[in-house]
Amino acid sequence: MLLGADAEHVDSVVVDASPSHRLATFRPLEAFGSTVDKEPAGSIPALYSRANVRAMLGAGLGWLSYRLYSELSVQDWHWNPRGSFSAGDRGYWTSNAVPKPASIDDSYQYALAHSGFTTDQGDSNAYSRLDDGDPATYWKSNPYLTSRYTHESDALHPQWAVVDLGTSRPVNDVRIAWGNPYATAYALAYWTGSDAMGDPGHGAWEPFTLHGAPVKARFVRVLMTRSSNTCDTHGAGDPRNCAGYAIREIAIGRTDASGFTDYVHHVPGRTQSLTYVSSVDPWHTAASRVGYQEQPGLDLIARSGLTRNAPATYPVPMLYSTPENAVAEVRYLLARGYPIRSIELGEEPDGQYVTPEDDAALYVQWSRAIAAAAPNLKLGGPVFSGANDDVQAWPDAAGDVSWLHRFLGYLRSHRALDELSFFSFEHYPYDGCEHAAKLRKDLENEPALMRHITGIWRGDGLPPDIPMYVTEANFSAVNFTQVPMQIQGGLWLADYFASALSNGVSGVVYYQYEPVPLSRNKQCPADWGNLTMFVADRSARIRATNAQYRAAQMLAQQWVVPGNQPHELFRATSSPALSAYAVHRPDGTWSVMFVNKDVSARTVAPTFAGMGGTAAFGGAVTEVTYGSAQYEWHAGGAASYASPNRPPLVQTIPAAATYSIPAESITVLRGNVVPTKGE
Repeated sequence: MLLGADAEHVDSVVVDASPSHRLATFRPLEAFGSTVDKEPAGSIPALYSRANVRAMLGAGLGWLSYRLYSELSVQDWHWNPRGSFSAGDRGYWTSNAVPKPASIDDSYQYALAHSGFTTDQGDSNAYSRLDDGDPATYWKSNPYLTSRYTHESDALHPQWAVVDLGTSRPVNDVRIAWGNPYATAYALAYWTGSDAMGDPGHGAWEPFTLHGAPVKARFVRVLMTRSSNTCDTHGAGDPRNCAGYAIREIAIGRTDASGFTDYVHHVPGRTQSLTYVSSVDPWHTAASRVGYQEQPGLDLIARSGLTRNAPATYPVPMLYSTPENAVAEVRYLLARGYPIRSIELGEEPDGQYVTPEDDAALYVQWSRAIAAAAPNLKLGGPVFSGANDDVQAWPDAAGDVSWLHRFLGYLRSHRALDELSFFSFEHYPYDGCEHAAKLRKDLENEPALMRHITGIWRGDGLPPDIPMYVTEANFSAVNFTQVPMQIQGGLWLADYFASALSNGVSGVVYYQYEPVPLSRNKQCPADWGNLTMFVADRSARIRATNAQYRAAQMLAQQWVVPGNQPHELFRATSSPALSAYAVHRPDGTWSVMFVNKDVSARTVAPTFAGMGGTAAFGGAVTEVTYGSAQYEWHAGGAASYASPNRPPLVQTIPAAATYSIPAESITVLRGNVVPTKGE
C-alpha cells in the first residue's frame, strides 16, 4: 500500500500490449449500461420527463437493464395492467400480450395471499400466514414445483418451512395445523450451525422426534416430500389449487408436565416470529395491488429514448408468477418491435432463499415456454443479489453447498444448459456507512474483489462460452448511502466498470438512472444520499449532477471513443491505490485510465511492452482529469451539495516520461504510441 507516497516515488505502469495477451474486445454501448426500477406511486411521469431523460443519456451509458422489484417483495408483476385472472377477479394472472394503441406507462405489483415470509428483500410490507394467528389464512407452496409441472418426483423438490425462534430453546413439540393440500410425508429437523438462513453453508439439518428429550434449537424446519393433492379453499376448478402443500399455523415449543409452551409469536406483522419458506403460490386477487410503488411501463421505457433504440435487457417474473405471464410479456415486446438484447428469468433467488434445484426447475419450465414462442431470444439468470463470495445453500446429499454449482448441475442433467445463454449477477460490494480509512480500503479492494467473484463463478462450473453480465450494481445495496454522492463514488464506479471488463464480464451497468432525491441513511443518520447520478428535489427536478455521472462520462466519452466501435482491452500494471486500464481505440490511439484512490498525487511512468520493443506516448497527449479538484461533496442533511462541481479538465500536453495523477482522481492519458529511443 502506498497511500500518501512522497512526490519522489514514480509508479512504473507497463501496458502488456501483446495482441496474444489481449484481455477482451468490447463495444462501449454494449459494455457500459444503466438500469431502471420501481419508484414511488405517482412519481414516474416526473422521473421520466424529457428533460430528465436527456440528462440521463448525457452520462454516455449504453444498454439498459430493466430491474424487477416485485420478485424481491414476494409479489407478482402485472407488467400490463390489462389482462385476466384465472377465476374472475382472482387466481393466477396473465397480462394481455396484444398491444393496444394506449401506451403502458405504469405497471403494478400484487401481494400474494399465501405468503410464508415474515420479511422480504424488498419493502417488507407483508407478513407470514404461517404464524399470523388467523386459522382462516394459510401458506401454500408454488404448484409449479410439483411433479405435474416438473415431470419428476416431488421428493426431488421437497418444500419446506423454517421458523426462527430468535434464540436457542428446548424443543420437543411441533404442532402443525395443516391446510389443503397437506403433507402425507414430512420430516422435522433443527439446524446445527449458527444461522440457517444467513449462513447456510456451515451447519446441517439434524432430524429429531417429538415428545422425547428436548433438543436445543433456534431454527426448526418442516420438510415436505409427498402431498395429499387435495384442493385448497379456491376449489377444484384449477389443478394448481390442488398441488403442493399448505399450512395454516405452526407452533413450536416444549411439552412437559405443566403442558405445552409455544415459543412462536402468532400475530400479523413484523412482530410475529420469523418464518421462511421454500416457495409461495402466486395466487392473488385484484384487491391486492400494491399502492405505494409502481414499475415504469414497458412502452414508456422503450419509447423514452433511454434504450437508445438498441436492444435492452428485460425481466420476466418467475418466482411468483406463471409461464403464461412471462410468455405474454415476450410476445408483447416482439409485437411492439422493441429490440431485445436478452431476457432475465426472475431476480435474486438467493435473496428469496430458493434452493438451486427449485430455481433451476422453474428456469427450465419458463425457458422452454418462452423458446416455444420466441426461439431466438437469449435467456439467462439466475440474477444473484450482490455477493462477494460464493453463494451457498444448505448441503445436499453429497455435501455440496455451492448454489451455482448445483444450479448448473440441474440444468446439465436435464439437458438444459444450452438454455442458459448468459449468467447474470448483481454487484453491491460494500456497506452503506463507509468513511475515511474504511472507505479508502474498500476502494482499494474493488479490483481484487471483482477478480475474486468472477473466478468463483467460473470455478463453480460456469462454462467459458457462457458470458457473464452484471445487470445491477452500485457501491452499496443501501439505497441512501452517501458514497455515490462523493468523489469516492465516482472512483469506485470507474474501477468497477473497468475491472469487471478486465476479468471476463461482457457487460456492466450502473444502478440507477432515475433522479431520486436525497434521503437519510437510517444506519448512519448523518449521511444523506442515494443511488443516483443526480442531486434532485422531491419533484424529480435535477439540480446538479454528481461524481458518478462524471465518472460515467470519463469511461464512455474519454477513455473510449463514444459510440459502439470495437475496443481492445489490455492489462496494465496496477496497485491497490492506483488502478490502470489500457485500451487500444478504433481511432488507432492508446488510452490509459488511472484511478488514483490515494489522498496524494501519484507520478506515473507509462510504457508499452509486447509491440516489438518498448514504446511510450509520443507527440501530443490528451490528458483528461476528474477528481477532488473538480468536485467536493459537502454533507449537510437534506441540503447537502457539491462545490466545486465542475466537468473534467481536458488539456493537450506534450508527451513526457512521467505524468502527475492528481489525488483522488480519474485521469485518462491518450495519444499515439511510438518506440522509445534505442529500440
